[in-house]
Amino acid sequence: MEQTLAILKPDCIQKKLAGRVIALIEDGGFAILEMKMLTFTRQSAEGFYSVHRGKDFFNGLIDFMLSGPVIVMVLEREGAIAALREIMGKTDPGQAAPGTIRKMWAENTRRNIIHGSDGSGSAGFEIRYFFGDKAVSR
Repeated sequence: MEQTLAILKPDCIQKKLAGRVIALIEDGGFAILEMKMLTFTRQSAEGFYSVHRGKDFFNGLIDFMLSGPVIVMVLEREGAIAALREIMGKTDPGQAAPGTIRKMWAENTRRNIIHGSDGSGSAGFEIRYFFGDKAVSR
């Protein structure tokens, strides 16, 4: 079994889509191992997205992630990382496949409803960032 992290972003919460997105994730065969709602601080958002520091979109991304609460989840299933990324759709909703979360509800590449880990290394870092080692060691 593989684990991945998902974040329902501020636009997801603001649009009252969290239940619908979580249902799609569960329908995709995922077990939700951990879940909590939180509001980023500037320090925690910059720490989480530190890999993007210095890129032209960094400050806008941080400001967006500070615009409201988020829901973070540890998800598990076989092939979790690839499966979640398929359900999410491409970052650009204009290029996302029909029926994906981003195709249905995202506005643009920043306001795109959901974040998912892009590999096993990032999944480990991201899960530990929010939940510590306990979620990874199941």
